[in-house]
Amino acid sequence: MLVGQMATDASQLAGLEASMTTEPNPERHWIERGPQKRLMLFSGRSHKVLAQHIADKLGIELGAVELETFANGETYCHYLESIRGSDVFLVQTGCPPVDRNLMELLLMAQAAKLASAKRITAVMPWFPYSRQEKKSAPREPISAKLVADFLQDAGVDRVLTMDLHAGQIQGFFDIPVDHMTALPLFAQYFRDKGLSGESVVSVSPDPGRAKMARKFGQMLNCEMAVMNKTRPAHDQAAISQVIGDVKGKIAVMGDDMIVTGGTLVAAAGALKKAGALAVHVFATHGHFSGDALERLTGGDFAEIVVTDTVPIDPLDRPESLTVLPVSSLLAETILSVFSDSSVSAIFEGENQLF
Repeated sequence: MLVGQMATDASQLAGLEASMTTEPNPERHWIERGPQKRLMLFSGRSHKVLAQHIADKLGIELGAVELETFANGETYCHYLESIRGSDVFLVQTGCPPVDRNLMELLLMAQAAKLASAKRITAVMPWFPYSRQEKKSAPREPISAKLVADFLQDAGVDRVLTMDLHAGQIQGFFDIPVDHMTALPLFAQYFRDKGLSGESVVSVSPDPGRAKMARKFGQMLNCEMAVMNKTRPAHDQAAISQVIGDVKGKIAVMGDDMIVTGGTLVAAAGALKKAGALAVHVFATHGHFSGDALERLTGGDFAEIVVTDTVPIDPLDRPESLTVLPVSSLLAETILSVFSDSSVSAIFEGENQLF
């Protein structure tokens, strides 16, 4: 009786009436709070031009972050504004110097995590170490897996990348990986040039890219061919066979990246020998190390088309090299991630090429 009386008295105390009489709303399953979500975009030092173009497409300014290199080579990171509760996107591609840029991204991610960012997305148009996604010989590391571990340990909640070298890299992560492709950009470019239909053949530089070449052939309404490639050494390639009909046709050959150009030079020679009228080459990531540009522009290529996922010096760009911008695609994907809407819908579900 005493316990019941105490409970009754407590329910009548001043200030408790509202809390004791509030009834649950069966139609509301969340609690709203303000301010609303904030999207903040920050750039590392790998490709500031691309980051600025993305910011322009989004209609925002790049976030203020201080990035320096100490005299002993160590990297320093300091956000100059509050990012607490924000949806933070860090733009950093894996171009040279690769190790410095990767370490800089890790430090930016950890600093954002310690500054209470709500979600951290690493925007990595080119994923570094992606060619080392398996053990090709005994006592080798699986470097792409190690990079994935680094990113997650640093506090990255999501990775946004483009045209991975191998599909299994997505399985190295325990966090979401949004995989974009530049294939529709290339297809639109070549269609606008009139390169489509029976007079064109989509060529895969090796059997591993055959599925991509088939999809690209469907975009251009043309047949496909495959090159049989071997690698006698690192960054070297030998073409032993052309599988498919290329005689009297214009070959459009695509790859995920161009580094030394050895694969493409060997493939172009084999295609010309097999009767191809001309060879057009496209690749998402144009690294062009060493004298690659000179080798490619002085060879059997009618045109080379890449994107700006990695920086390309405009002063060293030959006339036969075309660079397609990816800032609009990246900005649209960032908005989809921020609004928690479908990323694959941007590509109509055709962004899984493996």
